[in-house]
Amino acid sequence: VQLQASGGGLVQAGGSLRLSCAASGRTFSRYSVGWFRQRPGKEREFVAAITSSGGRTYYADSVKGRFTISRDNAKNTMYLQMNDLKPSDTAVYYCAASGDSVVLTTRLVEFWGQGTLVTVSS
Repeated sequence: VQLQASGGGLVQAGGSLRLSCAASGRTFSRYSVGWFRQRPGKEREFVAAITSSGGRTYYADSVKGRFTISRDNAKNTMYLQMNDLKPSDTAVYYCAASGDSVVLTTRLVEFWGQGTLVTVSS
């Protein structure tokens, strides 16, 4: 499956952004999908994931209560609604997919999208 992330940009602290990840090439509804991010000087880290049906979601503690992951299988698209953004959320955000596992770690990811940069100013 090919993944295309979009929606990044520059926002002030406390603001909101919505990232999108459009999928193509294979049956999107068969894949668990999620978001990872890589902050400057840090390793890529898990942000959020959602099961293939959309019935269950998972979040990193650092974003719980502020970010919401969702998917629309009819549109082959996944979303990440980010509210109350903080400067520490500044990172390149990547969408990811797996046909076998919920994408809770980089090791479980089978497919990566290109990144989209989110910059949060203080």
